[in-house]
Amino acid sequence: MGIQIVDSSVAGLGGCPYAKGATGNVATEDVLYMLNGLGVNTNVDIMKIIAAGEYICQQIGRENNSKAAIALRNKSSSNMSKM
Repeated sequence: MGIQIVDSSVAGLGGCPYAKGATGNVATEDVLYMLNGLGVNTNVDIMKIIAAGEYICQQIGRENNSKAAIALRNKSSSNMSKM
């Protein structure tokens, strides 16, 4: 379709200081998860992006707004507990 650039933000962080109640941006992790599901090869390791988002969120005291990060983190944690 010709799309070469998609704008997103790790963990969905951001927002607009002028728009009251703005919750943030579309999460990079969610975009990557969607593209992967559509069979689009991004050459990006989603687990590394999730780790970066988690680190940033911990450092600034914000919630991770990525649905994919939360789901994959929980799935990863439950897999680790089975070992």
